[in-house]
Amino acid sequence: MSADITESDVDLRVVNGDAPASEGDIEHGQLLMEFAEAFASRNEEALATARSALLEGAGAEVLVDSAAVAANFQRMVRIADSTGIPLDERNAILSYSVVKKLHLDRFESARNTPQGGLKRRLLSLIAKPLAIRKLKKLAEEKSADI
Repeated sequence: MSADITESDVDLRVVNGDAPASEGDIEHGQLLMEFAEAFASRNEEALATARSALLEGAGAEVLVDSAAVAANFQRMVRIADSTGIPLDERNAILSYSVVKKLHLDRFESARNTPQGGLKRRLLSLIAKPLAIRKLKKLAEEKSADI
């Protein structure tokens, strides 16, 4: 939803390692995707190569931030998976189209979230645009306060 709010061109196929999808509005998108893929693969050689490329192409600050984000996601996923935490209904509704588009329900952890049917799909079509509109308004108000 952050891409919707900022009206950025982001191709979500990048989540599944689709290289051409990394050419959107995300600075260093290709390098970040390669780093994330290597991190998730747990292949030390691939990670070392991706880490060096990200350092050279984007700088130390981007590398450190990327490693911190990846580590935090890894931690959160492990905690959620180990405790069997399902995706709550509100987030399941808002993320329905992304889950289906990227086939995220193929992962083992998806078994903890009940599959949505027509009701969730219809609610997604209604709720997501409303949520985006509200979040844009909040972002505008917040930036006006700064």
